Amino acid sequence: MAPPLLTLTNMSLRFGPDPLFSNAELAIGERDRISLVGRNGAGKSTLMKIIHGTVEPDDGERFIQPVCHVTYLEQDPDLSEFSSAHDYVASGLTHSSAEDHFQVDIILAEIGLEAEVMTSTMSGGERRRAAIARALISDADILLLDEPTNHLDIATIEWLEGKLKNWRGALVMISHDRAFLNYLTNTTFWIDRGKVRRLDKGFSHFDKWSTTILEQEVIERIKLDKLIEKETDWSHKGITARRKRNMGRMRNLWELREKREQQIAVVGSARLAANSGKSSGKKVIEAHKISITFDKTPILDNFSVKILRGDRVGIIGPNGAGKTTLLKVLTGDLKPDQGNVKLGTHLEPTFLDQHRSILKDTDTVWETLSDGSDHIMVRGQPKHLISYLKDFLFESSQAHSPVGSLSGGEKNRLLLAKTLAHPTNLLILDEPTNDLDMDTLDLLQDVLSDYDGTLLLVSHDRDFLDRLVTSTIVMEGNADVREYPGGYSDYVRQRKNRIDNPKASLDKKIKTNKNPSKEQKNNNKKLSYKHQYALESLPKEIEVISSTIRTVEQKLAKPDFYSKDPGDFQKTTQELESLINKLEAKEEEWLELEMLKEETQ
Repeated sequence: MAPPLLTLTNMSLRFGPDPLFSNAELAIGERDRISLVGRNGAGKSTLMKIIHGTVEPDDGERFIQPVCHVTYLEQDPDLSEFSSAHDYVASGLTHSSAEDHFQVDIILAEIGLEAEVMTSTMSGGERRRAAIARALISDADILLLDEPTNHLDIATIEWLEGKLKNWRGALVMISHDRAFLNYLTNTTFWIDRGKVRRLDKGFSHFDKWSTTILEQEVIERIKLDKLIEKETDWSHKGITARRKRNMGRMRNLWELREKREQQIAVVGSARLAANSGKSSGKKVIEAHKISITFDKTPILDNFSVKILRGDRVGIIGPNGAGKTTLLKVLTGDLKPDQGNVKLGTHLEPTFLDQHRSILKDTDTVWETLSDGSDHIMVRGQPKHLISYLKDFLFESSQAHSPVGSLSGGEKNRLLLAKTLAHPTNLLILDEPTNDLDMDTLDLLQDVLSDYDGTLLLVSHDRDFLDRLVTSTIVMEGNADVREYPGGYSDYVRQRKNRIDNPKASLDKKIKTNKNPSKEQKNNNKKLSYKHQYALESLPKEIEVISSTIRTVEQKLAKPDFYSKDPGDFQKTTQELESLINKLEAKEEEWLELEMLKEETQ
């Protein structure tokens, strides 16, 4: 067996009063594909910098083989010293021959960057692609990658996976992208309470391995009659419990996807029904034959979709395909050039702001969440602030810490806590996984799995989509937009079947056209007098029912109502439920007639 390329022995490092590492050891072999994992703040990026040699530990020894070259891709690389993409990427060359510079142009073309683009005008995604190109051109013996997939679309991530799969040297990767780590890694380093534990298997085995270790430690502590150490108490128990719930949630998700597949099949063979969505309704968004062009480039062309309450819809596609534009059209912020979008009534949308603009560094964590009380209303239910903070992996001692003192991952968790406390039945997330650590990503998935509203999610995280969404809208460019039941993996499988069996899809389409449904035949009819009268009278009926509901709700809201007359309280509750169902039926009828009216015009 070849000797390791690099070793760290008895390595210790202290930041402030607490040690970050204590007598940690690791070795990196020439064909290792290492995932570096650990809780937020455990020291993953610091350990990478120690491996790279840019940070020196307080104690211990770092040994590296002679002429072993190490390249480090930082999360936020500095491009300010270079004027163009070509200059920046070429700075990563270990040699400087004309042939090497030719390779720079090749890799820039592969990753989709113009050689002469100015670094000062680059977007976040362009900066990330330039940094990846610079790292790959270095031909390093050890390549260190800190969150390489941030701000990349799925096509670029898969291109990067192909490059790294054939990398001749060792790889050490920090990433929240589980699919990326599952595909590439054969070794796992787990930073846990100052130690670096090694598993000679890839990241796909990490959850089971780490959970087993934590459970064994708990058993040993119980046997020794010791208290559970502070830093492993609620956090590790919470993580373990969430992992054990995953299988049940996945079974539920599979059932939802089966239902969604049936709904999509109906949409494909008949005219879309009208929209009626509210907190207790069924239909939330219905887009009918929408088209939109941006800068003379078609984004959508005759696209239709129906989104029901409780659906979790993922939106994917390459950067620039128009995902955010589609999101704005579906939520009513942007009007399509053709077609129409019907939004359900009583919608309470919430947009998750990943720019953290609602957080103030000078406020404490408590002040950020509290309105002066020690309780917070979480989607209509009171919960103590400390208990709510623990749900988001905060310690009680952090409640009065200023926001400015939090780490990036902690700020993201606080942002989730504040945003998700508000009542909402339509949650809109535009690339929420960018810059999230894995703990926060797991927490977000956990919260969204329990969410009973409707979710629209733009994301490049394939595993996140697979674990969460009931259907996926895919924007493949050139206005080619389709909806597939299931997550990303389901889309890949179904797309392959569609491409491999085009005749089956064509036969199905011909059969549908030859046998139009009853609803399609009705599209050719004019609006009857009865329908016209209902269309005019229903809004008044809806307003009367809505007013009655408000009165009944005010009656139920009286604090002493139940204690004074439990029987009347139960009767009034049933009356409210009946009124809500009646309102839903009237709204659906009105919206169906509105759609029918537009179809006959």
